[in-house]
Amino acid sequence: VQLQASGGGMVQVGGSLRLSCAASGTFFSINVMGWYRQAPGKQRELVADITGAGTINYADSAKGRFTISRDNSKNTMYLQMTSLKPEDTAVYYCYADILVTSWGAYWGQGTQVTVSS
Repeated sequence: VQLQASGGGMVQVGGSLRLSCAASGTFFSINVMGWYRQAPGKQRELVADITGAGTINYADSAKGRFTISRDNSKNTMYLQMTSLKPEDTAVYYCYADILVTSWGAYWGQGTQVTVSS
């Protein structure tokens, strides 16, 4: 099972980016999917997550600017980020709770988001 994150890049303040995270491999089900980020010198922090039923949780820093969604038919999750700020600069990691022979947490490789002023 692999998670492949994509969509990062460099944007100016106020710009937008859309991150994607696709799960591949052989598994039975995906429960929670989410995005974390880690800025240089800081701990990894939750940005947003979404359950298989669509229940969403946002960090305060993401509320009103970021939108998380998922397409269960494609085993893919998205993070639409708008009104980006320099403090959003970080490596963004996706994760998912996936049922293979048992439930486990899987992480993507990270995608860099840089917001320049």
